[in-house]
Amino acid sequence: MAFDTQAGTFSFADWDRDALRRDLTDLLPESAILHRDSELTPYECDGLSSLRQRPRLVLLPDRVEQVQAIVRLCRERGIPLVARGAGTGITGGAKPDRHSVLLSLARFNRIRRIDPMQRIAVVEPGVRNLAVSEAAAEHGLFYAPDPSSQIACSIGGNVAENSGGVHCLKYGLTVHNVLGLKIIDADGDLIEIGGGECLDTPGYDLLALLHGSEGLLGIVIEATLRLLPTPPAAQVVLATFERMADAGQAVSDIIASGIIPAGLEMMDRYTLQAVERHQQAGYPEADAMLLCELDGLSEEIEQQMAQVLALLERNGAGFIRRSQTDSERERYWQARKAAFPAVSAVQPDFYLLDGTVPRRELPAVLERIGELSRAYGLAVANVFHAGDGNLHPIILYDANREGDYDKAEALGADILAECIDRGGVFTGEHGVGSEKTDSMCRQFGRGELAQFHRIKGALDPEGILNPGKAIPTLHRCAELGAMHVHQGRMPHPELDRF
Repeated sequence: MAFDTQAGTFSFADWDRDALRRDLTDLLPESAILHRDSELTPYECDGLSSLRQRPRLVLLPDRVEQVQAIVRLCRERGIPLVARGAGTGITGGAKPDRHSVLLSLARFNRIRRIDPMQRIAVVEPGVRNLAVSEAAAEHGLFYAPDPSSQIACSIGGNVAENSGGVHCLKYGLTVHNVLGLKIIDADGDLIEIGGGECLDTPGYDLLALLHGSEGLLGIVIEATLRLLPTPPAAQVVLATFERMADAGQAVSDIIASGIIPAGLEMMDRYTLQAVERHQQAGYPEADAMLLCELDGLSEEIEQQMAQVLALLERNGAGFIRRSQTDSERERYWQARKAAFPAVSAVQPDFYLLDGTVPRRELPAVLERIGELSRAYGLAVANVFHAGDGNLHPIILYDANREGDYDKAEALGADILAECIDRGGVFTGEHGVGSEKTDSMCRQFGRGELAQFHRIKGALDPEGILNPGKAIPTLHRCAELGAMHVHQGRMPHPELDRF
């Protein structure tokens, strides 16, 4: 392994796969070491199937000591290591490096305990997000973060990407709902970070640092999650608009009124039609639709609902319906969470984005997305967490048409650039992975990127954990012509290599 000063990256020497397999049999049963092409193919990519790379080996440990031994062996031999959860990420964060060993945590799938008194759940990283709330339900508790992929995505992956979901507006992202982590660092040491069963802990907030770190700083091996009491009541109101701008203004007005809905989601006409064909949820035809959920005491809901209804009407809502039963409310949310598969049923080839803008910019950004869609000649379906400005534009293209995917990528880059220029960011919860490293050059300057490299170098000096992901080199940013990267000199001469 060596650092390439021209490319600004670590380069990893080739290694003997058969020799490593033989050494690994001292650590793992042979059934946990996948090496045949047919076994490796499912691990070539995560949810971003356009980026593929077959790993050299896939390992399936089921004990902490095995993971530690694997990390130590890889570090000793300079072999890159990519940790993988459920593989539901959509930015190529779990895509293997061509020299890498892929470490699957799928067998770490146990809920170790639920403590209703402390309101915590201690889980392994392979536990599905939805399984936590299902297990906690008998105690009148739930786990708040609920990404659309919650039926399949894993807690370890949620930490790596700092996932959110439709209810993150009121209850926060993964980082706000994790009290402690156990990780295995790049040396193979087991480290406990955070307060565990306590609400806070002294020292630097390394717990927050690990959320959204995409497997670059350590491998999550256990998480202590915060559980919340299930609200005594909840009701969702569905409202349609003839203009996306009016729906966006309604979102801003609801938040400005001081009401924090449990969920506040928006979909455009194309998405509505696709979801209704797929789910038969009772969604009406409209250019835009809002779902606004309020929860708490029944009296509180009634008071806030009156305000919300008035604001919806003031902004031109043409059709308003309140859920009458919990099953009706759940049907609306299940349909919303099925938006991506619903669109794929209509158009199998699509490119899903994830950008965030200040709420006040929603109408302008949506209008700009429409302009870009027409300019590129590619349709864009819009579905997003409107309450926190987290957009998920879905660019539709035809993989069989030459140049269409390249156009989709270019359109996506322009949309994300618009998000940044409007004071937002190019990702809200999907992460950077392999897909968006170039966008980092536009979002951050030289100093910030250098600081990211300092942190990576401190915690993984050999660069073996998930190499080439998330953080671009300054050399790469200079190649792209990101001029703000060239402002001033690096504050530390050792970082000139980046």
